[in-house]
Amino acid sequence: MPELPEVETIAAALRAAIVGREIAAARCFLPKLLRATEPRDLDDLAGTRILAVRRRGKVLIIEAPPRALLFHLKMTGRFDWENAGLPLAKHTHFVLSFAGSDGELRFRDVRKFGFLRCLPCGAVEACDEIRRLGPEPLDIGPEEFAARLAARKGRLKSVLLDQRVLAGVGNIYADEALHAARLHPLTAAGRLRPDEWGRLRASLRRILAAAIAAGGSSVRDYRSIGGEIGGFQTRHKVYGREGKKCLRCGERIRRIVVGGRATFYCPSCQRKKR
Repeated sequence: MPELPEVETIAAALRAAIVGREIAAARCFLPKLLRATEPRDLDDLAGTRILAVRRRGKVLIIEAPPRALLFHLKMTGRFDWENAGLPLAKHTHFVLSFAGSDGELRFRDVRKFGFLRCLPCGAVEACDEIRRLGPEPLDIGPEEFAARLAARKGRLKSVLLDQRVLAGVGNIYADEALHAARLHPLTAAGRLRPDEWGRLRASLRRILAAAIAAGGSSVRDYRSIGGEIGGFQTRHKVYGREGKKCLRCGERIRRIVVGGRATFYCPSCQRKKR
């Protein structure tokens, strides 16, 4: 599933491609894609102009006042900017076409888990998909970071993945941040010392920023809107490296399951607290 760096990369590409364009039509070919949205709601988009594209957590927000489109890519959702004359690729479920342009924005999703919600711009911050999200990990201060995570009962890996605690962190970057901070994924969140909270926050922010700069991580389906792959997967220290040597100490990377999610760590660098 695309995480914060991948969604941020897509948002930047969308800003370059569609901001300022007038929408000619919005077409949905998969009714289940729509959440709390009727097909007729999309008709109101025709004639509006896209003024902004932004990210909140893993949600993409396209603003075309008075309406906004919220997209969640889930596992396999992706955008393509393609010539309107080309046949639609298989699993294309939504298309935005633009006045005076041969290009159009196409959303496709092989597994059909992604969703789209169309709602008034003024209702975005109060809708369930946004209001339930925690702070952005690149914005949160050290005291609030420690307080929010320590208040949760659970293991560090699970707490980092809780979107109500922090918005946008997923499996890849939780594992990478924990390794960088030398913290075991099964450590109880409430047991960390102040210096460990500081180390975790710094590691997470550094890794997320580096991943954004590299265009995200392409380990399965993720591509940006022009088909570009990310570059950060070549810099993973633990994620997806089961059985390989830790690049810091030489110990073999292990894989466990935490909260139903594959989790990679180094048993030497990331010792579990007794």
